[in-house]
Amino acid sequence: MKRVYRAATLLEVAHARNLLVAAGIDCEIRNQFLAGAVGELPALETWPQVYVEDDDEVRALRTLVQSRQPPSGSAWVCAGCGEELEPQFTHCWRCGREAEGRPA
Repeated sequence: MKRVYRAATLLEVAHARNLLVAAGIDCEIRNQFLAGAVGELPALETWPQVYVEDDDEVRALRTLVQSRQPPSGSAWVCAGCGEELEPQFTHCWRCGREAEGRPA
């Protein structure tokens, strides 16, 4: 297995894992309970990590890099309440109305 991601918080690592699972990549989180060993072990060695099968390494890394790219498209205005929203949103955060003419 290959490590494809690590971070100081379990929240960040769990998010990376969720992105990979959504892309159909099997993975696992390791070191999620080692935070208490900081001081006894080097800090970076206690950080939670995401591992994937060797064959999935390139695809997993590509998925994680793409998740950091800014969303493509342009801002849109909600037809229901007039709120201007960024392109990554498919529904208005204010009134909940779905964007017209945009894929959900």
